[in-house]
Amino acid sequence: MALHPQAEAYLDLFPTDLGTPLADLTPQAIAEMRALDGFAEQRGPVIPLPVVRDEVAGGVPVRVYRADAGSHPLPALVYFHGGGWVFGSVARNDPLARDLAARTGAVVVSVDYRLAPEHPFPAAADDAWAAVEDVFARPSFYGADPERIAVLGDSAGGNLAAVAAWQARDAGLRLAHQALIYPVTDVAMDTLSYRAYATGFGLGADEMAWFIAQYGGDPADPRLAPLRLADMAGLAPATVVTAECDPLCDEGAAYAGRLEQAGVPVDYRCYAGAVHGFFGLPGFFDQAVEARQYVAARLKEAFA
Repeated sequence: MALHPQAEAYLDLFPTDLGTPLADLTPQAIAEMRALDGFAEQRGPVIPLPVVRDEVAGGVPVRVYRADAGSHPLPALVYFHGGGWVFGSVARNDPLARDLAARTGAVVVSVDYRLAPEHPFPAAADDAWAAVEDVFARPSFYGADPERIAVLGDSAGGNLAAVAAWQARDAGLRLAHQALIYPVTDVAMDTLSYRAYATGFGLGADEMAWFIAQYGGDPADPRLAPLRLADMAGLAPATVVTAECDPLCDEGAAYAGRLEQAGVPVDYRCYAGAVHGFFGLPGFFDQAVEARQYVAARLKEAFA
């Protein structure tokens, strides 16, 4: 399908996701890339909120956002940023977390999970689960309603959200919803979308292979590849968003299909002509605003 005109303009500026040859990604280069954010102005406005505080959840650094100054319990949304398990942070994704708090009316708990390659699999998944478990264990600390807790993640963060969702089910903790934005659900890299969008559409297949290699893990382990989970019955209701011109598109669609087959309520939406990463860059993509409105509406419905 044809690229969205805004995606075309974006790719003219940023033809690859990492913007540097993979062979040049030394530990020093990775550290330098983490320290800089070339997309800061495109991540959207930093919405003023009455409550923004840094805390620790189950030993993991988190930042807590609240769109009102009250003390009454609100729904809680545990958010996991993207970045291929290698890049990204709470600070870098601060505009998105603020936006989610404002749009959903929920307490947003943004998780600063450990990054690869210094902390390979399953460090990120362990941190994600520790944070979710802590919100359930200490809802009053977060100002959260324990009956209305959801998870949301984009890209590698979508992977962590999906994994945390099945871990919550297995622990007997009921999530209200899981929102997965172009999630990594498998690491086989063998889908039609991987072949169709391997190069020339931003995130490339070679870059995904590099990210997967940094994180490591057994490709059959559902903590790495939640699509490999044997039983999806009883998982939290889901919203799954994909970008059409993205190597990850088909595995996101497949995950939504597996959830539906297991009897899990799921709503799937693929954004035509969009490329990976659009959700986090409203300064580039009008579809980012559309998708955020859609996801927020789904979450508010779940919380209601």
